[in-house]
Amino acid sequence: MGKIISQIFISFFLLFFSSNIIAQETLTLKQCIERAIEKNISIKQSQADLESTILNKNTAMANFLPSLNLGSSHSWNIGLNQNITTGILENMTTRSASMNANLGIDLLNGLQNIQQLYLANLSILASQYQLEDMKENISLLVANSYLQILFNRESLGVQQSQLNVANKELIIAQERLKTGIIPQGDVLEIEANVATIEQNVVVAENNYQLSKIALAQLLLISDIENFEIAREIANTPESTILNASVNAIYKTAVAKRSDVKLAETNLKIAKKNLAISKGSLFPNLTGFYSYNSRVLFDVPTTLSHQLDVNAGRNFGLQLSIPIFNGMANNTNVRRSKIAIQKSTYALEQVRLDLENTINQAYNDAKGSLKAYQAAKKTLKARKLTYEYAKERFDNGAMNTFNFLQAGQKYEAAQSELIKTKYNYIFKLKVLEFYFGESSL
Repeated sequence: MGKIISQIFISFFLLFFSSNIIAQETLTLKQCIERAIEKNISIKQSQADLESTILNKNTAMANFLPSLNLGSSHSWNIGLNQNITTGILENMTTRSASMNANLGIDLLNGLQNIQQLYLANLSILASQYQLEDMKENISLLVANSYLQILFNRESLGVQQSQLNVANKELIIAQERLKTGIIPQGDVLEIEANVATIEQNVVVAENNYQLSKIALAQLLLISDIENFEIAREIANTPESTILNASVNAIYKTAVAKRSDVKLAETNLKIAKKNLAISKGSLFPNLTGFYSYNSRVLFDVPTTLSHQLDVNAGRNFGLQLSIPIFNGMANNTNVRRSKIAIQKSTYALEQVRLDLENTINQAYNDAKGSLKAYQAAKKTLKARKLTYEYAKERFDNGAMNTFNFLQAGQKYEAAQSELIKTKYNYIFKLKVLEFYFGESSL
């Protein structure tokens, strides 16, 4: 489920969040993700792996070409040597050079060259899926941190608003104390409530700053003091995804999920390795051609004439039939069959995990929607209760303890609404991405 959620967050914030950029230079979610993908070391390593598989394909294509090698040597012979003019052995010093060229081409090798090319293409595809998976995982971390900042920012706003209200209530209470309307104990209770809310503000500010630091570290930003994200407000989206069946969502997910495609590609790679291993059991037929010649220096014959006279050519076919080589080929075949079994199990596990994840996400989305709707109703009721309590308190018909208790319940309802709202947004976008409704 990891790499999916990143896509979800991206599409959600781009489609459902409205931005209000403040004077300070800020980063949007899209900009944060782009920076993280650009800077992340793991992604760079995955990109290097992709480049390496492309080189492997070039090597596989080159296997179809003939091999050509050139060689030469230059030597001095001192002592008893045959005089090539008289044919008599003499003590002399001679200087000679030789050269050769060898050409070889595979004519038959159990189709291994073709299988190697297919394997190289599959490896490139697997590396691409792996790179995409890495980008999605990084995007998930960034989007999750971004969402946490928005959540903490909104929670901080609620606490600050409550603190403003509490301070106003304290001022009113102090004035009423002077006129003798309320006792000193009521003022002390309100002061204690203000102090509690001030502590809540400090905690909320700390959580907000910590979430900013976490995102800055993911983006490799060292100047945390000047780092800020866009002033975005999370609006609750409307969606019909919950009207779809779990089976329909699963079928869509299987068809488009990159981790499923990666597992399927790995299975194809394992099967191709088996074909290559079996190819080593077949005879290998190679064609060859070679040319060689030599020349002697300080002799009356010209070099070109010597090259022509001393030239030798060799060409033919070489057949190699594997009979016994320490059971290496048969062992490789059995090992490849085991690899196919493991890749098959891995694919089945990926599909099973995906099905379980979708079922859980579906139920979570439904449950979070009900929790959010209930939180809205609770907040509405708590707000009316608080307003009524405030009116009675101002008129002297309610004691301080009951009034403060009504305020605390109202504050708790506000916090619960924020929490359930973000939880519902998250669960909903997860499910929508599986169903293919979210787009980048």
